[in-house]
Amino acid sequence: MQHSNNDAIGARRSGDHDDDDAEMFDLAPVSLWLEDYSGVKNLFAEWREAGVTSLRDFLSEDPARVQACSDRIRVIKVNQRTLSLFEAEDLSHLVENLGRIFRNDMLKTHINELVQLWDGKTEFFSNTVNYTLSGQRLDIQLKGSVLPGYEDGWERVLVAVEDVTDRETAQRKLAVSDEYARGLFEHSPVSLWVEDFSSVKRLLDEVRARGIMDFRVFTDVHPEFVERCMSEIRVIDVNRQTLDLFGAPDKPTLLRRLGDVFRDDMQEPFREQLIDLWQGKIFQQREVVNYSLDGSELYLHMQFSVLPGYERDWSLVQVGLTDITARKRAEAYLEYLGKHDVLTKLYNRSFYADELNRLERKGPSPVTIIIVDLNGLKAANDQLGHAAGDALLRRAGEVLNGAVERPCCAARIGGDEFAVLLPGTDEREGAAMMDSIEKLVEINNQFYSGLTLSFAMGAATSRAGERLEAVVKRADMRMYAAKRAYYEATQDRRLATT
Repeated sequence: MQHSNNDAIGARRSGDHDDDDAEMFDLAPVSLWLEDYSGVKNLFAEWREAGVTSLRDFLSEDPARVQACSDRIRVIKVNQRTLSLFEAEDLSHLVENLGRIFRNDMLKTHINELVQLWDGKTEFFSNTVNYTLSGQRLDIQLKGSVLPGYEDGWERVLVAVEDVTDRETAQRKLAVSDEYARGLFEHSPVSLWVEDFSSVKRLLDEVRARGIMDFRVFTDVHPEFVERCMSEIRVIDVNRQTLDLFGAPDKPTLLRRLGDVFRDDMQEPFREQLIDLWQGKIFQQREVVNYSLDGSELYLHMQFSVLPGYERDWSLVQVGLTDITARKRAEAYLEYLGKHDVLTKLYNRSFYADELNRLERKGPSPVTIIIVDLNGLKAANDQLGHAAGDALLRRAGEVLNGAVERPCCAARIGGDEFAVLLPGTDEREGAAMMDSIEKLVEINNQFYSGLTLSFAMGAATSRAGERLEAVVKRADMRMYAAKRAYYEATQDRRLATT
C-alpha cells in the first residue's frame, strides 16, 4: 500500500460523512486508514481503453506505473492506533512522511493489491513491510475493502493494518534456525539418514500383544519377521555425505537401490537392533556392514536414535553412519601380521604354537604333523644372494598354501623349516598330503626357471594319549632322515657327473 499526500489534509476536512462512526474508528485496536481510490479507478479505465489486459505484466514492465497508481490514492483519515504505530504526531505529519513509511519493499505486494482490484474484487489482502518514522521495520498484514455504496467509484476504501512484526520475526528466526539445522544435516562429515520406523513399532506392538515374552526366541523361530521389519522402514531423507559414502549420484538412485546397500550380513545386526528396541533401547550404537553401489564392502559404526518427541510412534528416527572401513582393514592387517609370515603368506611360528596347544586340548584326534625343510636355501643365499633365497621361500609358500586347506594349516616355523598340522587325519591321509605337496612342487618347478624347489619331509601321527610335542619330534627325525638322503643323493650325482 503506497499513497500520495496530494490534497490529503483537505480531503480529511471535507470527507466527514454521517455514516462514519468516528468514535469506533478512532478507538479501534488495529491501524485503520480511510482512503479514496477513485483516482485509481479512473486510471484503470484509461488503461483498459488503451488495450491493457494483464495489469500485472503492465505494471511490472515499468515501476513508474505503480507509482502513478499510488499518486491517485488519497488518505482521508486514520485512527489513533495508526498514528502511534507509525510514530506520527497527527495526520499531517503522517501524510508528509509517507515516503519514509512506504518504501521499495512494498512494490511487489502493492502490485498484488492493485491486481485484485483490477480483477473485479472489492477486497484485497497482502503481507508486506512498512517502516515507522524512526526507521523501525514493521511487518504488517493488510486488508482493504471498498465500503458498501462505493463499489462503482471506489471513493471510500477502508484499509486495516495489523502489526505482525513479532510473528514474522519469530518465523524468520525459525527459518534461519531451520536453514542452519539443514546446513548441519547436509554438510555433516557423517552419513545421516532420517527414517520412519512407525511401521516397525506397530509390528513389535502386535507381537507383544500376542503374548510373546522372549523376542530373541521368537526371531529364532520366525526369521521372516526380521525381514519384514527391514522392508517396513521408510527412508525420509539422506545427506550429501551419504551419497558420497555409498557412491550414489543422487538421492532417488540411492533410495531405489537400497536392496544393494542392505544385504547379506545385515540381517543379524538388524535383528539385534530390533531386540534392543523391544527392550526399550531407543538410543543404540553398533558396528554394521553395508555395501556401496559399486559392490564394495563398507564397515560402519551406526548410531541410532529415536528423535525427542517421537518416542510414542518412532515416526522420526535419525541414523548416523561413520565409515570405519580403513580402521577395520588396518585391524585385520595387523591381526594378519600377528598370525602370518609376510614373505611366504603362511602362518607364523606364534600361530603354530597356539594351534598345537589347541589341538592338544580339543583335538580332533588323531593329529598328523608334517615337518617340511626347504632344501638348498643356504646355497642359494650364499651363491646367488638373499633375493634368490627369498624367491625360493615365496615359492615354498605358494606350494604349501595351495596344498593345505582348512581346517588344516601350514606354518613357517624357522628360516627354512615349515610345519603342516592335519587334525583328524591318520597316517594314510598324511602320506596322501605329502604326495600332493610333491606333485605341486613338480608343477611349480615347471613354471620357474633357475633354482629348483625341493622339500625334505617327515610325517608322524599321534597315538592315543601321546603328547603332540612327541609327535613333532618323530616327524622332525623323519624329516632329517629324508634330508640326509637328499644330500647323499645329491653328492652321489655330483661324483657320478665328475
